[in-house]
Amino acid sequence: MSRGNDIEALRQIGWRDAAPAARVARVVAQHRAGYQVHDGHGLLAAQPDGRFLKRRMDPAERPAVGDFVALDAGDPPTIERILPRRSMLTRAAAGERYARQVIATNVDYALVLTGLDGDFNPRRIERYLLLIEGSGAQPVVLLTKADRCQDAADKLAAVRERLPADTPVHALNVKDPACVDALRDYLKPGDTVVLVGSSGAGKSTLTNTLLGEARMATGAVRASDSRGRHTTTHRALLPLPGGACLIDTPGMRELKLTGEESLDLFADIEELALRCRFADCAHESEPGCAVQAAIATGELDAERWHNYVKLKSEREEQAATLEARLKRQGHAKMPGRHSGRRGREDGD
Repeated sequence: MSRGNDIEALRQIGWRDAAPAARVARVVAQHRAGYQVHDGHGLLAAQPDGRFLKRRMDPAERPAVGDFVALDAGDPPTIERILPRRSMLTRAAAGERYARQVIATNVDYALVLTGLDGDFNPRRIERYLLLIEGSGAQPVVLLTKADRCQDAADKLAAVRERLPADTPVHALNVKDPACVDALRDYLKPGDTVVLVGSSGAGKSTLTNTLLGEARMATGAVRASDSRGRHTTTHRALLPLPGGACLIDTPGMRELKLTGEESLDLFADIEELALRCRFADCAHESEPGCAVQAAIATGELDAERWHNYVKLKSEREEQAATLEARLKRQGHAKMPGRHSGRRGREDGD
C-alpha cells in the first residue's frame, strides 16, 4: 500500500524543509538487493531507478545512507531521485582508480571516536577532521575508554592543543549511560550524527548506550594494537529515543583524502609560514624560517608540523589525480578543489 507524506513524521527523521510534493523517505541502509528507507512511520524496501545502476556513474551521485529520496507510488517503491543534500561526508575509495565513497549525507555532527588505549593517535584524528572540513558537518572528537586510561586528562589536553579551539573534545566511558548527558548538545530532535573511527574504538558500544539496548554486536580488541574486528559491517541509520538519528559505520582501516580538503585545520601553520624571510622557503634549514623557529621554541609541535607536510602532499597528489580524471571525462576543473596522496587512516 502506498504511503504519502506526513511532515511531522519526516521531521522526526531529520527532514528540515517544507512539506514536500513528492513521496519522501530517508535511506537508512544499502544492501546488495536494494535499499531500506524510512518514511517516518516505518521501514520500506526500495529499489533504485535504473539510471543509478550505470556502471561509470560517480558513487556520490547514487543514493547513500542519510539521503532523503523521492519515491514513486509503487509497492515496493522505486527511488526516483535524490533530494538536495545539506551535507555530504566522503573519502577516496581504496584502490588505485580514483573514486569518491560517500560515508553519510545530511549529517549535522560527525563524532570521531578514538580509544585512549593503543588506538590513540592524534595524527589520525587530524586526518578525520580534514575529511570532515567542508562536508557541512560539525566535527566532535570523542576519546573513548577513559575509564581504562591513567593519563586520560593529559591526552585530552594534548588533543585540544592540536585542534582548533572551536572543536569539541570529550573523554568518555561510552559504556556508561551517563555519557549521554555529555553528548546531548549533538543529539537534539531532528539532528543526525555519524560515528566514524577505527574498529574497536567503541562505535557499536556507544550506539548501544545511546539506544538504551544492546542492539549492535560488539567485540574484543587485540592486545597488540587495540584494534577490533569489524562488528559493524555496513552503514545504518538508527532513530534514537531522544529524537535524533544516528548513523553507525564500519571501522575504516584506510582513510584516503579526496583532493578537495581545504587544510583549514592547519591555518595557524600556513599563517606562520608567511612570516618566513624568503617567499620560497622550504622550511628546512633556510635562514629566517619562521616555521623552524617556532618548532625550536615549542610554539609549534614538530610532530604536528610533519603531519601537516604529509597531509598537504597527499592532498596535492590526490587533487592532481582528480583533475586528470575530470579532464579525461571532458570536464573543466571543479572550483574549490584541492588535493592528496594515498594514505592510511593513521597518517603513518
